[in-house]
Amino acid sequence: MIKRSDIIIFAAVIAAAAAIFGIFRLNESNGTSVLITENNQTVYKGSIHTDKTVKLSGNTVVIKNGYATVSKADCKNQICVNHKKISKKGETIVCLPNKVIVEIK
Repeated sequence: MIKRSDIIIFAAVIAAAAAIFGIFRLNESNGTSVLITENNQTVYKGSIHTDKTVKLSGNTVVIKNGYATVSKADCKNQICVNHKKISKKGETIVCLPNKVIVEIK
């Protein structure tokens, strides 16, 4: 038989789990700007909500509909091109051969 104290403990555990989940979801907030660097030099900094195509020496970065992605790269492995679109604070796309970093702020 379930006691009243068991129900209270169960409810407390569920509430704690929901609070922890909520904290993690708040930390995953959408970013407001995009920072693109090439060879440690800032190439572009602007709003994630302004559609723009930034052409670099070996890469093309597309900012559209609140997301940023690398649409083209002349490097061999194409990891940056195959990376998912990014939109949340702290997310990055890195092209090591071309020394390009796309970061959401």
